[in-house]
This record gives sequence, C-alpha cells and structure tokens, in this order.
Amino acid sequence: MTDSAVGMGAAGLDSRVIHFDSADQMVQALGANDEALALIEGAFPGISLHVRGDELSITGPATDVGRTASLIAEVRTLAVNRTPVTPQVLEQLLFMLKTQGAAKPAEVLSMNILSSRGRTIRPKTVNQKSYVEAIDSHTIVFGIGPAGTGKTYLAMAKAVQALQHKEVNRIILTRPAVEAGERLGFLPGTLNDKIDPYLRPLYDALHDMMDPDSIPRLMAAGTIEVAPLAYMRGRTLNDAFIILDEAQNTTPEQMKMFLTRLGFGSRMVVTGDVTQVDLPGGTSSGLRIVSEILRGVEDVAFSRLEATDVVRHRLVGDIVSAYSRWDESQRASPDGRRPAGRGPRREH
Repeated sequence: MTDSAVGMGAAGLDSRVIHFDSADQMVQALGANDEALALIEGAFPGISLHVRGDELSITGPATDVGRTASLIAEVRTLAVNRTPVTPQVLEQLLFMLKTQGAAKPAEVLSMNILSSRGRTIRPKTVNQKSYVEAIDSHTIVFGIGPAGTGKTYLAMAKAVQALQHKEVNRIILTRPAVEAGERLGFLPGTLNDKIDPYLRPLYDALHDMMDPDSIPRLMAAGTIEVAPLAYMRGRTLNDAFIILDEAQNTTPEQMKMFLTRLGFGSRMVVTGDVTQVDLPGGTSSGLRIVSEILRGVEDVAFSRLEATDVVRHRLVGDIVSAYSRWDESQRASPDGRRPAGRGPRREH
C-alpha cells in the first residue's frame, strides 16, 4: 500500500490518496461492504472517504487526515497478517492510537498466542503485549491490575501454549480459597464441593482454550491440576507452568510458601488486583508487599495493567476508573471518613 498527499486546500483542509496493492487487499482491510469506512467516518466526523478502484481518498482537516491514514495503514497490516478486521478490532485500534501512544498497534493485535475452537487469543493493548512478552522472557512474572485486564486469561493461554509446545509437562492452577464474608466451613457439601466455587473461573478459562472433552482426561492424568493454594504446601513443582490467581488474597507467608515451590524447568505467573483484598481486617496482602521484597531479583518481572487495559465491556473500564478515584479520595480524607454522597465505604 502506498499513499500520496494531494495537497492543502482551503480552510486548512488536506487530502491524501491511499493506494492498495489489490482489490482483495482492500476488501480484507475495509470489509466487503466497506464496513470499516463508516466506523472511521464516525470516529473522525470531519473526514470524507471515497473509494475508486484500488484507491481510497481521504479529505478533511489536516490532523484528522494524518490520523486516518495511520489508522488505515494499521488496518492493512492486520489484513496482511490474516487478523480479522472486526468492528471491535477497529475500535481497539482507534483507542490505542488516541490514548496509549502505540506507534504500531497492529503489531499488538496480530500477536497470536493460541488458536482454539475457531478463535484466536491475543493481547489487545500495549500493556497486555508487554505482559505476554515478560512471561516469555522471565521465570516468575507478576501480573497486577484491575478486573477485566486479561491478566489471568492471557497467563492461562500462555500455559496451554507451553503445554502444547512441550515446554512443560503439566499446568498447575491455584487460588487462595478466600472470599469476602464467606468461610469454607459454612458452604454445603464435601471438601471438593466447598472449594469448587473458588476454582470455577479457572475451569471456565480452560474450557475456552482446550477441547472440553480432553480436560477431564488431562486432569485425571495429572497433566492439568486445579487446586486451592493450601494444596501446594510441601511440594516442589518441576517442569510445570504454575499460575497463582487472586494473589491479593494471600498472606505474606502464603506468598513465600508458593514462590518457594518453584522447581527445575518451571515457570510461574502470579496475578491479582491489590485494590480487591478480601483478607480479614488487619491481615497484610502478600501481593502488596512482594514487589518491595523481590525488587532487583533477577528473572522476576512485574507487569502492571491499568483501567485502559480493560477488554470487557467499555463500562467496565469506566467503573474501574471511578472506583480508583473514589479510593484515592478515601485515602486523602484526613479523618478517614468518606465524603458525603460518595457511596458506602469499602474495607480492604
């Protein structure tokens, strides 16, 4: 694809013509019915787009013309890499170009981790790509961020990928069995019934990434293990990809116990959200202090994800940001009282 500037017109307008290599390439980038063009014009209302043959002309304010040309270049890169250009992908590209300072966001969105059951799992933000790259290059990685940022899901995808590539012999998934206001003893059923609700999100992610019929067989063989954190005590975990989820609900002692389970040929990913601690009052979170303890330790990486990395419904990112602002106001209040009209105070 090439582009050429037509020149500056009246009232600060600019024009640019983008030449695609072929009609097929244009269809892959813009959609059979030019669906992408309507979304781009909606994002840049001052822009006018016209298609003729293998050429796309862009007219409008100079700044918007440049941004639109950059966006279309990224869309073409996705099409060349066989990444489907859906409305959601276009919205993510726009968001990354506008807010995350991504020089080449298409490189993020075309980084495939795992293909399963007709869908491909890939990072969707710059920070997510950095997180995945940290998992590739470090033995222990901490993924810290709010709900919906993909920290657990991407770690699970990397674990399944490592198992498929025979880089490890097994996957071990674990969580502390702690939730706000609940205790295991008050839940009905056997011990397995009691702990199942805490581990269910890990099972759900596995079912997204593997043939569901193979999971019971792999679990029976010990190739995949999903267990509460307490089951890790006293073990040495060799040749395994180990994920500790909801790590904000570990005590410092539990975090040390988990990290020292690392054996030869193994990798660990620890995920959690330090703003959602469900430990009893006065108990320190092992995830909150571990970055201070392990600062400077070789082959350990800390990846931090933000509200801008939320890849669930758009409102989830807005909700995360609103709660962060509210928490900041609580910490800033000199007497610890919540400002009037701000909602109930959350205890950590």
